[in-house]
Amino acid sequence: MQAGREQTIRYGGGDQAERPVGRSVKRGLLGRCPHCGEGRLFRAFLKPVDKCSVCGEDLHHQRADDLPAYLVIVVVGHVLMTGYLLTDMVFPFSPWVHLAIWSPLAVLAALVTIQPIKGGVIGLQWACRMHGFGGEDDHSVDAGRGGPLE
Repeated sequence: MQAGREQTIRYGGGDQAERPVGRSVKRGLLGRCPHCGEGRLFRAFLKPVDKCSVCGEDLHHQRADDLPAYLVIVVVGHVLMTGYLLTDMVFPFSPWVHLAIWSPLAVLAALVTIQPIKGGVIGLQWACRMHGFGGEDDHSVDAGRGGPLE
């Protein structure tokens, strides 16, 4: 892969157009449609739109589920724990003071990062043609595989 070129993933399905992963995730992080980059991705705080108002891309397929929450926990946990440990080395406050400082920061950081991270996950799913974004239905793909429950 050459330097400066964005990675694209190509899969089968009806739509054979390129879907660059980086561009799609970036558009999702900004709360924009991963296809056109113009339409809004969310109609409420964490409720994605069913269809892009600009390009008409069908977005109801998304299944972000719990991944955004796990990613927020990882990101916020690492940042706040680093801040806590560095602060505690310089200013040895009582545990109650640390609790008063870091608990509101944790809640605020989680609320600020959850929507962009969920948008990024939706953009990644769209770019990888996951969960119906590639033109085929998940149920028809999963039915022929034969899993542990069959």
